[in-house]
Amino acid sequence: MVIQATALSRSGLSDFLIQRVSAVVLALYALCVLGFFLVNDGLDHGALVIFFGSPSMQAFGILAVLCTAAHGWIGLWTVGTDYIRPHYFGSRASAWRLLYQAVCALALFVYAWWGIRLFWSLG
Repeated sequence: MVIQATALSRSGLSDFLIQRVSAVVLALYALCVLGFFLVNDGLDHGALVIFFGSPSMQAFGILAVLCTAAHGWIGLWTVGTDYIRPHYFGSRASAWRLLYQAVCALALFVYAWWGIRLFWSLG
């Protein structure tokens, strides 16, 4: 039996909603950046720094990084609980799942820390 202790929330519905909302935020961020590139010809480094360094894009970028981390955690947690089971890994499945989740959590934390640090350095 898989314990829900390491899920992002205690409810499958809230995890579902977090994934959907984070996907919408990421789609809007991608469209915003794509729109900027389509509207502006001949961009140079200075124009990009001004665009991504604006307070609104910094906040939107940090939100996108946090949404990516939340979306990724729910997806990776689901994969781990679906595939790292005693049927495949024997009696040590829980230990392997814990290790997998720890590595995923560390990688997502480093990604989020790096992304937030990157956006803060633009301002």
